[in-house]
Amino acid sequence: MTVVETQATAAAAVPVRKAPRKPKAAPGSRKLSPLRLLGLIVVWLFTAFNILLLYWLIAGSFKVPAEIFREPFQLPVILFQRGTPFANYIYAWNNAGFGDAFLVTVLLVAAATVTIVAVSAPAAYALSRLGVRGSGAMTNFVAIGMGVPFQTVIIPLFVSMAKIHLTDNLFGLYLVYVALSLPFTVFLLTGFFRSLPDELEEAAAIDGASPVRTFRSVMLPLARGGLITAMIINAIGLWNETLLALVFLQTNAHFTLARALFSFYNAAVYQSQYGGLIAGVAIIVLPMLVLYLVLARRIITGLTLGAGK
Repeated sequence: MTVVETQATAAAAVPVRKAPRKPKAAPGSRKLSPLRLLGLIVVWLFTAFNILLLYWLIAGSFKVPAEIFREPFQLPVILFQRGTPFANYIYAWNNAGFGDAFLVTVLLVAAATVTIVAVSAPAAYALSRLGVRGSGAMTNFVAIGMGVPFQTVIIPLFVSMAKIHLTDNLFGLYLVYVALSLPFTVFLLTGFFRSLPDELEEAAAIDGASPVRTFRSVMLPLARGGLITAMIINAIGLWNETLLALVFLQTNAHFTLARALFSFYNAAVYQSQYGGLIAGVAIIVLPMLVLYLVLARRIITGLTLGAGK
């Protein structure tokens, strides 16, 4: 074999290196496709509509009825000229019974939120980390519970609660809140626990820690972001809940803020106190809006961490 043939054989034996893969474009640097452009337009239009609606709500709460109907998007003037800019809020607070309703709502939402997370966390941990037989089917069953609108079960639920004398009762409403919120919270925390690293759990098992101690001492601190996210989402949802409170509560002393506002609506409309009615809506909406704006980053972080696996 000649030298040229030897070199050709050796060159043929050497594997051909593939060209390096072209790196992906950085987010935001890709060209806008027509579909993506349409999606951005829809999102920004929806955002602008909500900002406009929020501005109308806040501005309307400082206006007299004439300003609300004649100049709906103008800045409020008359009440500020009179020196009583918060007259609508004072009227709504005093006539809607928001004082007692505010205390009831805070206590009810706090108790229900803590109970929901306290029950959901160990359930989600068992479904996602302990290898329980049938855990996949049970997780799917929980997900199906998320897809059942509570409006479809509200009549049989009311009948069942009436038979055990838990209608027009804050404890009964508390139980309903907890039961209807468990599927979403368990599903959320299941995804979050699955995203946690296995090494720490294995190290705890090597050290002789029981599953209960591992959950309490190792996994719960790691899952703190997900637990806080679940608590915030549930608190916002229960704070604004109206239909269940409307069905299950009839006594003024038991009213939540949303239920008290519903009762206040007829009186405010009858007296043409539309500014007071809008102020009542603002009293309910603004606290949760401020809470969401302050904790938005934590909520988003908790939700995205739960999508790790």
